[in-house]
Amino acid sequence: MATVPALLNPSFLPPNPPKRTTAFSLTKPFLTLAPPPSSASSLYRLPRRRVAHTPIAASVKDHLGLLTKTWSDYTSLNQWVVRDYYRLVNSVNALEPHIQRLSDEQLTAKTVEFRRRIRHGETLADIQAEAFAVVREAARRKLGMRHFDVQVIGGAVLHDGSIAEMKTGEGKTLVSTLAAYLNALTGEGVHVVTVNDYLAQRDAEWMGRVHRFLGLSVGLIQRGMTAEQRRSNYGCDITYTNNSELGFDYLRDNLAGNSGQLVMRWPKPFHFAIVDEVDSVLIDEGRNPLLISGEASKDAARYPVAAKVAELLVQGLHYNVELKDNSVELTEEGIALAETALETNDLWDENDPWARFVMNALKAKEFYRRDVQYIVRDGKALIINELTGRVEEKRRWSDGIHQAVEAKEGLKIQADSVIVAQITYQSLFKLYPKLSGMTGTAKTEEKEFLKMFKIPVIEVPTNLPNIRKDLPIQAFATARGKWEHVRQEVAYMFRLGRPVLVGTTSVENSEHLSDLLKEWNIPHNVLNARPKYAGKEAEIVAQAGRKYAITISTNMAGRGTDIILGGNPKMLAKEIIEDSLLSSLTREAPNIEVDGETISQKVLSKVKVGSSSSALLARTSLMAKYVCKSEGKSWTYQKAKSLISDAVEMSQSINLKEIEKLADEESEMYPLGPTIALAYLSVLKDCEVHCSQEGSEVKKLGGLHVIGTSLHESRRIDNQLRGRAGRQGDPGSTRFMVSLQDEMFQKFNFDTEWAVRIISKITNDEDIPIEGQAIVKQLLALQINVEKFFFGIRKSLVEFDEVLEVQRKHVYDLRQLILTGDSESCSQHILQYMQAVVDEIVCGNVDPLKHPRSWSLGKLLREFISISGPLLDADGIFEDSFAGITEEALLDSIGQLHDFSSIDIDNFYLPKLPKPPNSFRGVRRKSSSLKRWLAICSDDLTTNGGYRPIINLLRKYLGDVLIASYLTAVQESGYTDAYVKEIERAVLVKTLDLFWRDHLVNMNRLSSAVNVRSFGHRNPLEEYKIDGCRFFISMLGATRRLTVESLLRYWSSPMESQELFVS
Repeated sequence: MATVPALLNPSFLPPNPPKRTTAFSLTKPFLTLAPPPSSASSLYRLPRRRVAHTPIAASVKDHLGLLTKTWSDYTSLNQWVVRDYYRLVNSVNALEPHIQRLSDEQLTAKTVEFRRRIRHGETLADIQAEAFAVVREAARRKLGMRHFDVQVIGGAVLHDGSIAEMKTGEGKTLVSTLAAYLNALTGEGVHVVTVNDYLAQRDAEWMGRVHRFLGLSVGLIQRGMTAEQRRSNYGCDITYTNNSELGFDYLRDNLAGNSGQLVMRWPKPFHFAIVDEVDSVLIDEGRNPLLISGEASKDAARYPVAAKVAELLVQGLHYNVELKDNSVELTEEGIALAETALETNDLWDENDPWARFVMNALKAKEFYRRDVQYIVRDGKALIINELTGRVEEKRRWSDGIHQAVEAKEGLKIQADSVIVAQITYQSLFKLYPKLSGMTGTAKTEEKEFLKMFKIPVIEVPTNLPNIRKDLPIQAFATARGKWEHVRQEVAYMFRLGRPVLVGTTSVENSEHLSDLLKEWNIPHNVLNARPKYAGKEAEIVAQAGRKYAITISTNMAGRGTDIILGGNPKMLAKEIIEDSLLSSLTREAPNIEVDGETISQKVLSKVKVGSSSSALLARTSLMAKYVCKSEGKSWTYQKAKSLISDAVEMSQSINLKEIEKLADEESEMYPLGPTIALAYLSVLKDCEVHCSQEGSEVKKLGGLHVIGTSLHESRRIDNQLRGRAGRQGDPGSTRFMVSLQDEMFQKFNFDTEWAVRIISKITNDEDIPIEGQAIVKQLLALQINVEKFFFGIRKSLVEFDEVLEVQRKHVYDLRQLILTGDSESCSQHILQYMQAVVDEIVCGNVDPLKHPRSWSLGKLLREFISISGPLLDADGIFEDSFAGITEEALLDSIGQLHDFSSIDIDNFYLPKLPKPPNSFRGVRRKSSSLKRWLAICSDDLTTNGGYRPIINLLRKYLGDVLIASYLTAVQESGYTDAYVKEIERAVLVKTLDLFWRDHLVNMNRLSSAVNVRSFGHRNPLEEYKIDGCRFFISMLGATRRLTVESLLRYWSSPMESQELFVS
């Protein structure tokens, strides 16, 4: 092991760092007390310190706690569920010896056998134990990893459509292979959903080896793929993707103009999904709907003006803010000043609207902070995901907020947008008939999962007991005191040699702490949304468990790379290969903005590479130089890294003998890939020895120490950060330090100023930490209240979205039926639309309870003729002009129906009126006409009355006129059936899209407007349901009418209209 110069050089750290102050213990609640009494003496009354427990008392307490825990385990429902799963584990273990004796070919052939048994009537439950045993053996052979018994339980939980809560480091990625393989045997497709592209690619390559070995196809969806690539990957047995790509593919498929543009498995794109970090996707991201938008607005020039006005307005005087729900309210003074500055008499003037722009500018000023909610890069404001700390380049805030932020920063204003398609993650994943998920922290949200998704959470036991120490929370009066104490704690741990992970809530905070550590010359790595750090994300996290490693990170939730004590040997080996070869493969220097800043390794011990590894590295380097020089090849920096990554992947997917054989066969062609793979395998062995030794040292020191610098809005996020320490039975410790000036206290209007004054007077040192059970209870109570607040928001969003969900399902199902159905089904839709339009016209102008003389027959005729247009006057369709029918003639014809004793419905028409063309020839068309008549007789469009039969006959006659005229015009046009169906399909889809787009805008406006109705003691949700239903019915009616009008207009003069709808 290399020595660490920091411990020998006294100038490396300050000679006498500030002393670690003893925490002040508070034994009574202080955060919910009323303001302090006026008596000065009470301010200085110190709480009595608790007497330390005697060894005997402590022992009794420990045994009592153990007894209580054992009893709660015995009586908990989760414990009984897990015990039941052990029956499956025993079956899998019993099959293991037999499965191990199978050859690779026999093991692969099991997949064919399982599929045959399913076709012959066996269920997945019948083959579950054997399938799990097969996957366990395949993983052992291809990955060198055997599923533990608890991992088999995790796989069974996923297969049963539940959420498996497994602690960090327990191997959730490996667990997913069990349920994914079993459910893929049906051939209907399995989606394994991760939170980002990196994890999807890693898991597809890593776990995909198991599935491919067993004969299943594995697909991967990544940003930037073509439609053809996506279609091919969705067609695989198991597809790895991230949640946003999945959602946008679903929305894009429902904007497709024809079936050739679809990429998912229609008509059933969803079968079974395994969602990694399911709490992050369904709960944290649940408040942000996925939107596809198009440019719509011409008001870009108003945003910079509104931003200037917002700078003039003063909070508290001109406007008030509500941090809890990010709302702004202008005062009378603010309205007057804004109207004066903008030279308008009314901010809410419909002809010159400024209110929306001013309000958005104020929101951008108060709630959207640079380096917290967004960063500025290349002249663009890029959103930072507050849950993961990552930049989301393709995402934009809606409702003009993003434009307001761009105006505040002086950036180019991008056009406003209008919603074209939208869906929430809750609605998206409800489309799966069977849904499961896995995470390290879901138990605290179990009630929400049960209520919203009907999915239980099963807590899977750890393979080894958790020995992590969670130290008491420390509270500080000021933020300055908190950050100073964090620095002292980091310095203390650094002197011991323990690795430290510090979690911060924003880019701003992570860089502030980084500056503090630089003042004391403490080497560290920063991981936040800035690209120079994010480019090395996986490498930084992999190094975070090494001796003397200090890592500052924004939210660690869902990072996806385990922090292994002593370091990750695979990552270290890859770094050594890159350091040795990149200079030989490329002359291009790395771009810090893309490839990341160099990781700080000042005090990390160097890996001692063996002589054989050194020889292989030298040989590989020489070969790389020769290939570049002799063959004139010159790789870019990214291409060179990709070449090394491919070689590393080769070393993991092909055994050593095959790589050596490949290198020998290509010896004359300088086999760079196989040679790099051999060098990597040799270096990997050295790294494994080094990491194992260093890991033992770190464990003796106490393992990874995690410091949380602020409480999050959910206990679950805090637990995710804590879970980074103590993985797989390793030692570790955690400590949360919070300040009463933290954002959460301010955001939820928690009055802490008086508490700050008391603490400073009691201790004469506002930087001293306060800790104790009282602090913990009060902070947890606050967190629970915050969780309830956000649960209420999510619940409201889900309830509102359920209204749109039903409507969306109807529209999208109809759309897919049009695109993927046969030509006959498309034609049937057209005919149904025509009859529906006729029914709307007739029912809107007649009354079954009144005599036909009182009906609005003149209006009925005008509406019908306006819909059908010139088609009714086309030559050869009618013997007499239909447009010449008068109101009196129609009334007289209806009156003669009373004289009919019977009616031949196949050849029916109103007396003395034009007879419809004979277009209902053939069994299919006659059958369709009869079905239409039966539907007219059985529907409830008209109330029961004496004239209902006459109304039904009128509907039948006008429907026959319209449909027969259309069919005759199409037939006489001379176009092929294929072309006709193409026109019909294009018109149907485009009119549906047009009105659905407007409907989404109207529903979003309605969801904002109905909240005002609560002042009138009306339920906003019920109001939204009623008006939303009314909007939807109106939208469907308008869609049918425009579709019919467009088709009739087209076929009345096809040559003039042939480019109208076909693109």
